[in-house]
Amino acid sequence: MGRDTVEAGTRRAIAAGRTTSLPQGEGKSDSRPAMTLDAFLRHLVFAAGLALLSAATVRLMIAARLMDRPGPRKAHATPIPKGGGVGIVVAFLVGIAVLYRFAEFARLANPYFLGVIEASVAIAVVSFLDDIYDWNFSVKLAAQLLAAAVAVGSGLYVHGYHAPPFLGTLATGWMAPPATLFWIVYATNAMNFIDGLDGLAGGVAFIAAGFLAGIAATHASWFAYAASLLLAAGIAGFLPFNFPRARIFMGDVGSQFCGFILAVLAVVASRFQGVQMSFLLVPMLLFGVLFDVTFTLIRRSLAGQRVTAPHRAHLYQIAQRAGMPTPAVALIHWGFALYGGLCCLLFVAVPSHWKVYLPALTLLPQFAWLAFVVRLARAARIERWG
Repeated sequence: MGRDTVEAGTRRAIAAGRTTSLPQGEGKSDSRPAMTLDAFLRHLVFAAGLALLSAATVRLMIAARLMDRPGPRKAHATPIPKGGGVGIVVAFLVGIAVLYRFAEFARLANPYFLGVIEASVAIAVVSFLDDIYDWNFSVKLAAQLLAAAVAVGSGLYVHGYHAPPFLGTLATGWMAPPATLFWIVYATNAMNFIDGLDGLAGGVAFIAAGFLAGIAATHASWFAYAASLLLAAGIAGFLPFNFPRARIFMGDVGSQFCGFILAVLAVVASRFQGVQMSFLLVPMLLFGVLFDVTFTLIRRSLAGQRVTAPHRAHLYQIAQRAGMPTPAVALIHWGFALYGGLCCLLFVAVPSHWKVYLPALTLLPQFAWLAFVVRLARAARIERWG
């Protein structure tokens, strides 16, 4: 192949937004992505179109009047439509279908790509049915396990944890599929549990997807970049209807879908080249959500309360019950996601021997938040959190 042919192929790859390897001295190449401004702007225009599609779908869901009725375990006092997450789902699935058909630069191996599409459709269907029929937790959990099994069954699981050199690669062996299955289901439910106040879950997921898209782009993981951008676009079309005052809730179809997709993208991120321990990126982005849910489950379990029973005892719910305005609570959690994103950028940048310590930084604001919520609850004389 002549030099002119190679250079022509390189120019086509750059125009499409694909990674290129350009010579940098003997035996070395730069594997960082080479995306032109033109390609990036085309991606943004496509994302904007998906955001408009999401917004139009949300308007249809408002007109459909699938109502969320008030109750003792809910924060709203009047019936409000739910199912706004259908807009997020429609935008993402249309985008991923276009990606599969036309975007060669962002292709996964076919079994993995089809696994993502099939699992996305599965979690969207079962979570929307949950919105309609209000299934009990055991039925919901079984449906989530089925959807997660579709993704894991396609081969999307963490094969090994690439730690710093002094720890080496931590092979998971036969535990890899069940460990990944547990992670996907746990993250899916965590986002579902945190979706109790206007704008909270949607804002956190939007910020997490945005940071993940940026990090993935700088490490040539074009599928993770594109899928994160698609998710962010769908959420962008939904959020104006949900914050600061909700005209519609995202419902289980939105919260479970966002948690599921981010959990699957965490598995994809675990294979980032050149970033040890990259499997920690999405947990760091979602650490505010994961901390609240994990703390609440442990506290209720130690108190002898049934952890699957409906309640208003999450930290964010206690803060709202103690008098903190709903938008303020949501913005604080958005701040946790932003802080997690900055920690991720630092995590990617530091030498490998420091990476094992960086995730601990995400604990600091959570401990401060916990102390603040306890103080609020005492001042408001909220003695029973259950």
